[in-house]
Amino acid sequence: MASVQSVQRAFAILRALSSSPMGVTQVSNIVGLPKSTVARLLAALEEENAVVQESSGGKYGIGDGLLDVVTNLPPGRHIISFARPFMTSLAEELGETVGIGIREGDSIYYLDHVGPDTEVRVRDWTGHSAPLHLVPSGLVALAHLEKAELVNYLEGPLTRNTANSVTDPVALQVKVDEVRKAGYAWGLEEFAEGLNSVAAPITDSRQSVVAFLHAHGPAYRFPGARKTADLGPRLQEICQDLGNRLA
Repeated sequence: MASVQSVQRAFAILRALSSSPMGVTQVSNIVGLPKSTVARLLAALEEENAVVQESSGGKYGIGDGLLDVVTNLPPGRHIISFARPFMTSLAEELGETVGIGIREGDSIYYLDHVGPDTEVRVRDWTGHSAPLHLVPSGLVALAHLEKAELVNYLEGPLTRNTANSVTDPVALQVKVDEVRKAGYAWGLEEFAEGLNSVAAPITDSRQSVVAFLHAHGPAYRFPGARKTADLGPRLQEICQDLGNRLA
């Protein structure tokens, strides 16, 4: 148990230092530990380059060793632990699959999903990608692009998956404008026949889009009696709450 306590104390110190560099006494006051304990843990963290001392006897700050661990994670992986509880709650609320994805170039890459407790489910897209213009998460991503980047995408080849796929550049521009205004996007059998989906962006404290949350289900039951105009804002609420956790 002593080793567990040491880990907990080390993380308390790291959280304190994440706001700004500080000395042993200041850290001790914040985390409520004796200065001797703080000094010992800081020395151990410094050996792993998790913290770095600015000068002899000076303040400590977060070191490159800890940053390397974070930056070497696959894109978006750090957000999954935050998103999982929200995804599970929404999946239970809707009775449909809820997933999270990030933009990778001209595609949406799906990071994770939570399925409903029903016999009929849609396939798991985790680890797969989809063109931006064919899925709601991608439409939201397009709505957040700079004008020149969006124009460049619209001029590229726009693949068609179903009869409902929007592949005309003018029509797609109109759709993206509507998504930008609404703040969320619907896809009604545009990516795959029999599959409907809705998505909204997750933003950080700087209002930068970091990921996309979506819910999807079989067209015969989703959205069903629920109004698309209600589900979009509901997803936005979840994304706002999740984004606040990332702040």
